[in-house]
Amino acid sequence: MKRIGIIGVGEIGRALVQGLCGAGGPAPEVFLSPRGARTATALSERYDGVRVCADNQQVVDRAELVIIAVRRQDRHEALDGLRVDGAEVVVNVMAGVANEELRGMLATDAPLVRAIPLPSVRERRSVTVTYPSHPAADAFFEQLGGALPVADEAAFDVFSALTGTLTTHYAYLAALTSWAAGHGIPADDAERYVRGLFRAVGRALSDETRSLQRLAADHETPKGNNERIRTTWFDQANAAALDSALDGLLADLRCSDERLTPGPQREPDAPC
Repeated sequence: MKRIGIIGVGEIGRALVQGLCGAGGPAPEVFLSPRGARTATALSERYDGVRVCADNQQVVDRAELVIIAVRRQDRHEALDGLRVDGAEVVVNVMAGVANEELRGMLATDAPLVRAIPLPSVRERRSVTVTYPSHPAADAFFEQLGGALPVADEAAFDVFSALTGTLTTHYAYLAALTSWAAGHGIPADDAERYVRGLFRAVGRALSDETRSLQRLAADHETPKGNNERIRTTWFDQANAAALDSALDGLLADLRCSDERLTPGPQREPDAPC
């Protein structure tokens, strides 16, 4: 599609624009909402074809594909009164907001697609989960690293739970750096080394001919240092704790979907 609208220009909205417009080839026209005015203005000044609209309705009226990227708590303020006819495709990237709730808010028959784009869409390296599959939405995300359509909202919630592990990875790297600093290594040196160590992991992940289990085995010597840390720290108890944390998050996500889906016997804000 040649005209893309983005309502909510936070981290994900900015990353989408950068991914679309930073490839060096022809880019679509991009229409941004005035929400996040400083970021939207900076993007319009940096990239040709990116324009800041007067309001959210103008974004919808000018676009073929509309991405709603506002924070969940801001959805009513941003979307109340918005008119969306059946000509647009709407991509919902609001965490914890089911399509049925969004359809009720917009009172539209337009196709609605949930998606989980990550900040790495700016580098066109993010595999984006979508539900339901739609050719326009899937083609949009293919150019930003790939689309992964799933069969139902239950599967979508599983992938959403996996996304919740991202900052834990950064915190793990920070903990390694702090440990080294506690043993007398200058903090800057420790962080530089840890960053380099795990950049190599990122490059290895690009080799999709090897499974994750195979990659782990290939980087581990029997009775070596890596095997020791894996078996003494990431043991069965810690693996079970991770499973439990993910199960709890998944249950909350599914509860949220059910609670936010309008129904004759369910109050919108009732506990799950």
